[in-house]
Amino acid sequence: MMDIRFGIATDLHIALPHTVPPTTNRFHRTEHSIAAFDAALAKFSELDLDALLISGDLTQDGEIDNHLWLSQRLSQLPYPVYVIPGNHDIVSPQGGEGTISADAFRRCYASCGYANAEKLYYSQLIAPQVRLIGLNSVFFDGGKQTYRGQIDHAQLQWLVEILDASENELVMVMVHHNVIEHLPGQAQSHLGQRYMLQNAPELLEILSHYGVQLIFTGHLHVQDIAQGSYPHPIYDIATGSTVSYPHPFRVMQYREASPGKGQMQIESHFVQQIPGIDDLQQESREFMSDRSYPFIKRLLTDDPLGLDEAAAHQLLPELRYFWADIARGDAEFRFPHFEPAARHYFEQFSCTAPVDNATTLQITRPIGMSLAPLP
Repeated sequence: MMDIRFGIATDLHIALPHTVPPTTNRFHRTEHSIAAFDAALAKFSELDLDALLISGDLTQDGEIDNHLWLSQRLSQLPYPVYVIPGNHDIVSPQGGEGTISADAFRRCYASCGYANAEKLYYSQLIAPQVRLIGLNSVFFDGGKQTYRGQIDHAQLQWLVEILDASENELVMVMVHHNVIEHLPGQAQSHLGQRYMLQNAPELLEILSHYGVQLIFTGHLHVQDIAQGSYPHPIYDIATGSTVSYPHPFRVMQYREASPGKGQMQIESHFVQQIPGIDDLQQESREFMSDRSYPFIKRLLTDDPLGLDEAAAHQLLPELRYFWADIARGDAEFRFPHFEPAARHYFEQFSCTAPVDNATTLQITRPIGMSLAPLP
């Protein structure tokens, strides 16, 4: 019987003290990145894990020192670790002063999926009949990283070849950028689309054709499980960042009761304290909310609401914890005093069912399928 348990921790943004930026408007608490990751590892050490997955943004901004520190730390763990790059990990394909290149990234994480990889993507059996495919969504145009993620054509062709040969396997895909929308209108929003994979429909068509149901993403720093409507469900399981509220990580367990039919049980944990901060949850919730006003103001003044400055200013106090509640997952919003347009807009972010942090997904592993070629 197939039975595998693995952890997910993502968007670590590891920053050694000399690489922590002096000031930042981000929600990242990079000064606590190592302590928060260590707390997650302490919980993982209590479990009998088969593997740990980290879906990108391993470091603050691609610093060589941070990558070397992390790769060394991961090599000391008693279970295999698999990583992929995020937009913060490789800021230039050739690297720069103090930052890592694409080739050096593969060498640095050779033991984390890239041992035989010629590119920034790989396929790895992590247990009998369980295949992890690590994709690279960090895309460069003319040497400059693009605003949105993308899976290049050669990588998609490689993916089809891998899936063609993955008969009777449970296939799980890990990619940094979101593939299915986690927020209403995310793919069209100026604020949300940068977290989406630009050619997500093309990737989803391939995964749907081969019966792949599980995608693990990061980047957005929220706890959310989004489902796509295809002949069978496809789940984009986004995990929040260990360096921003609510400092989450996940434990996943897949079991099959009968060949080809199984359940993926998902549970979430949150770092509660680190040295010097006894109540990290409350402290970071306030930290995030203190810095959320410019972001929330843009939600109010951009399309589709398009409120003027005065009207936006009146609503800001009631939206102080709006993004923090989204980041934690399973949020329910009620704004009865808002005007109808604003009320509808913000209440649509409510979770219709509490599945973002703890749920069980029904998964079908294709067995003996005969597939027609992709169109």
